[in-house]
Amino acid sequence: MTVEQTLTVALIVVGFLLIVTVMMQPSKQQDALSALSGGAGDLFAERKSRGFEAVMRRSTAILGGLWFIIGFALMYLSAH
Repeated sequence: MTVEQTLTVALIVVGFLLIVTVMMQPSKQQDALSALSGGAGDLFAERKSRGFEAVMRRSTAILGGLWFIIGFALMYLSAH
């Protein structure tokens, strides 16, 4: 396998894992509805993520960054 093929496979795998982690994140729908319905006290409250939510948020950020890096590497290799 060439480097481009390896990076393409890695991009697909990381993209799939990124989709899975985004879909597994807890829903924020109730927070958005309370903000629209007058729960403005909670709108600007700083809540720290804990437990499962923190792990999912961190893994989503890491996978997203990795996906962009691999994508940029593929663009660079295809241009040169």
